[in-house]
Amino acid sequence: MKKKKLTVIFILVFTILLTSFTFYGYQMMFTPNVLVGKTDKILYIEPGESFKDLQDKLHKQKYVNDLMSFSFIAKILKYDKSMKPGRFLLKADMNNMEAVRLLRSGKQAPVNLTFNNIRLKSELSEKLTARLAISPEEFVRALDSFIESNKLGFNENNIISMFIPNTYQVYYDISAEGLVERMLYEYNQFWTDARKAKAKEIGLNQQEVSTLASIVQAESVKADESKRIAGLYMNRLKRGIALQADPTLVFASGDFALKRVLNEHKEIDSPYNTYMYPGLPPGPINMPTIRSIDAVLNYEHNDYIYMCAKEDFSGYHNFASNYAQHMVNARKYQRQLSIEQRKARQNQVQ
Repeated sequence: MKKKKLTVIFILVFTILLTSFTFYGYQMMFTPNVLVGKTDKILYIEPGESFKDLQDKLHKQKYVNDLMSFSFIAKILKYDKSMKPGRFLLKADMNNMEAVRLLRSGKQAPVNLTFNNIRLKSELSEKLTARLAISPEEFVRALDSFIESNKLGFNENNIISMFIPNTYQVYYDISAEGLVERMLYEYNQFWTDARKAKAKEIGLNQQEVSTLASIVQAESVKADESKRIAGLYMNRLKRGIALQADPTLVFASGDFALKRVLNEHKEIDSPYNTYMYPGLPPGPINMPTIRSIDAVLNYEHNDYIYMCAKEDFSGYHNFASNYAQHMVNARKYQRQLSIEQRKARQNQVQ
């Protein structure tokens, strides 16, 4: 009888403990524990980061309420031995099972990589790697290696033309070499057979189209003028007339804040000085947009070889096919500019 009582007590205790452990186990797995009552948040896991590093991050940055239960589930699922770096979107009120399975799968939230308004390779490396695991230095090394080995005509001067301004989705842990390959892929996607045919038709290769597009882009902010300006410069190229594009002098000077080009700037001995050297400069002076590239490929056929800012300061230009008309346009602009400057001085005195 006593033995039977002990058996009953043992079974009762065992059942209680089993129920308790089962309930606690269920809680550890399925009760919300990640960003409880908060908003979704990105978690970055760096290459080479240890599970201990991750635990510290989850605790200090308050990703989880109960670090012990998260760690227990992670070890049960062997995530602590198979961590993957990346950028992961943890959603509010996730339970441990959901979070660990997401991290273990390596399914990242992609980074939207957007770039434009870039002139130099150093600017490019800073812009492209700002939200990625790679450093600017790593990217520059990979790009330099590509420049040395490619057979596509890219060199130190024109490599900017390989980067077509847009928004691309990449993963946080992409390698520097992988990023270069991705940008080359996007470049090849952009240069369709139709665009290649147009480039051939106007007598320029792809890098030269981008170089001319960068000048057109720097000359005017008015989209509806781009094709006309492109036509003007194509006329100069065909006739062997120096482009004489002021934006190339700004690039040659290295002072990108330069507002007014003076005669002294025309004396800068640089292959980017299109007053001194005829033809196109050795590479783009900025990163031309798709709109600017297409403006060159579809340039307006006209007889213009001169242009001057309009006297209404609208940002548009007056165009001329001969020097005499150009000087008329230039005098109109200078006359109005003098009037505006005089008004500004009078207002300052008052």
